[in-house]
Amino acid sequence: MADNFASKAQAAAEALRALFPATPLLRNEHLSERYGADIWLKREDLSPVRSYKLRGAFNAMRKVIPAQDVFVCASAGNHAQGVAFACSHFGVRGVIFMPVTTPQQKVQKTRMFGGENVEIRLVGDYFDATLAAAQSFCASEGAHFLSPFDDDDVIEGQASVAVEIEAQLGRVPDHVILPVGGGGLSSGVVSYFGDACDYTFVEPAGAPSFARALKAGVPVDVSPVDSFVDGAAVAKIGARTFARLSGVDPADVVHLAEDRICVTINEMLNVEGIVLEPAGALSIDALSEVADKIVGKTVVCVASGGNFDFERLPEVKERAQRYSGVKKYFILRMPQRPGALKEFLMLLGPEDDICRFEYLKKSARNFGSVLIGIETRRPENFEPFLRQLDGSGFTYTDITNDETLAQFVL
Repeated sequence: MADNFASKAQAAAEALRALFPATPLLRNEHLSERYGADIWLKREDLSPVRSYKLRGAFNAMRKVIPAQDVFVCASAGNHAQGVAFACSHFGVRGVIFMPVTTPQQKVQKTRMFGGENVEIRLVGDYFDATLAAAQSFCASEGAHFLSPFDDDDVIEGQASVAVEIEAQLGRVPDHVILPVGGGGLSSGVVSYFGDACDYTFVEPAGAPSFARALKAGVPVDVSPVDSFVDGAAVAKIGARTFARLSGVDPADVVHLAEDRICVTINEMLNVEGIVLEPAGALSIDALSEVADKIVGKTVVCVASGGNFDFERLPEVKERAQRYSGVKKYFILRMPQRPGALKEFLMLLGPEDDICRFEYLKKSARNFGSVLIGIETRRPENFEPFLRQLDGSGFTYTDITNDETLAQFVL
């Protein structure tokens, strides 16, 4: 069985060369030095559609062409773009259903990749309605539905990542770190490498569908999920993918906070000049979780995608600063008298800066509520500031990690 899968994955990798060369496997000096390991990045962000999703879509389509020439998918992101690119390559018709709320940048990129071969239909405010419309269209038109992950041919296509890693490295790596959403990529790589290496599987904390499936023994719906890591924020891992991953030790699955992932996105952009989407940063961010296990070993992190909308950069920077402790927000009860503001400002240190100052309302005749944001260079700078604030008589509430309140005032 394993040998049969390996040969199919190798055939998929060979067929993909008609679309693009193998994505680079690059040793990263910065990360290798930090963790005392030989760390390589499999750069799926450098595929023609800036993610690995093209692999599975292409492989599933080539298996049924020319008997089938109309393909359908439901997606608001990387899968849609991969399907569109493959439709253009094969010269077949694609009907891509996307939620009405899909950002125009993603709609335009999908249209660009598909050209005249692709029709985009915006249906539903939420993905469930979009998926139902796509499946209804398939039933009525006899079209072929392309699952983003829960399809054996898609899994084989994603396994071409592992085929390339082995060829480029000259051997199987000691350790592979994989992001997990629906499970297509991870199940493909595990099915190809088998027990020849160790694995770490990474999920965003807001969408732990793989861990919950391992605990239950079957895929379970973990809705509602946090959609920030949209490339891996899947409410229910696939049945076929989970069947290939059901033997994974739950201890090998790690969960990363969405704000923490933003720190890695920022670092990779500023230090390495690498643009990664949140899901694409998962495997790199997880290195610190397995630092003691990988010393002296050859480790491959699959950077799964780089479809990052730069309009999100301010949000990513904000979340990264809050997580790393260099930015905090307070509701301050400010006395309404001359000199009160000056007294407060004198509490700030030389590396502290006010990044937000807004009167919210007067809470009493002689006091006013102020939303204040403070940014500093080092998280430890807040310790002396808060100590002085406590001793000054000012009343305040730290709302930095209050997600409910932050939705309304930040």
